[in-house]
Amino acid sequence: MNWDDLRIIAAVRDEGTYAGASARLRIDETTVGRRLARIQRDLGVPLFDAVDGQRRPTRSCEAVLAHVEAMAAHAAEIGRVGESLAGPVGRLRIASTNTVAEEVLSPRASDFLRANSGLTLQFLTSSENVKFSRWEADLAIRLRKPDKGDFAISRLGDVKLYYFEPVTTEGEPVLCAYPDELGAIPEMQFLRMKQAHARCVTENVRVIRNLIRAHQAAGVLPEHVCADLLGDRRLRATLLPGRRDVWLLVQNHLKRDPATRLTIEWIRRCFSDLARG
Repeated sequence: MNWDDLRIIAAVRDEGTYAGASARLRIDETTVGRRLARIQRDLGVPLFDAVDGQRRPTRSCEAVLAHVEAMAAHAAEIGRVGESLAGPVGRLRIASTNTVAEEVLSPRASDFLRANSGLTLQFLTSSENVKFSRWEADLAIRLRKPDKGDFAISRLGDVKLYYFEPVTTEGEPVLCAYPDELGAIPEMQFLRMKQAHARCVTENVRVIRNLIRAHQAAGVLPEHVCADLLGDRRLRATLLPGRRDVWLLVQNHLKRDPATRLTIEWIRRCFSDLARG
């Protein structure tokens, strides 16, 4: 088995098409198909089924991919051999929401990176969860606990929530809420008690913050995005009784990695600082 060929299996699984795997690996689509056909011929089993224009992995393919992922982990470790930098060495991908990266992690990242010259952090920011089970990130910070997964999960802490409303306004303020699929979060549970119709619906907390800042809207914000609003005398801030739990996800093969453990400790300090603040 050729390692470059085995990477093609993972790319086709992740992208769902030969064309997608071709773009990801920067090789010709015909090369992807030819190498995949050779692997299937050598193994004597089909690796993908074509379903609605997508390539779906077979059971045999999933068995092969389990070994491929283990090999990827070993390859990453091999890449660290020979590093001359003092202290832990590694490049870690941290997935989180935009606001967690911007308001909690990045203000504290410079000191951490300057103190650990062998580390590189890549921030993956999105309102959508990365496919953690497919190795798109090494660490992930979630505001909702995953139901299950083949990774380590631990609680980082919780985040205070504030309901903001203008002290004075002409008529009723515009109520901002989160989408229905987030109905179980403390923010939405509180807003439902208001028994008012939401006129602005978004999962982007910065949009809600900007509406509230204009003193014509009301909504709930987490503490790490509303420090400037708490001192605004034209706004009334109410601390909610419920808080948002914050969870840390870690790929299992990295739990004992020195660079990962150091980064986990730093992330925990970031949220501890937030709680103290």
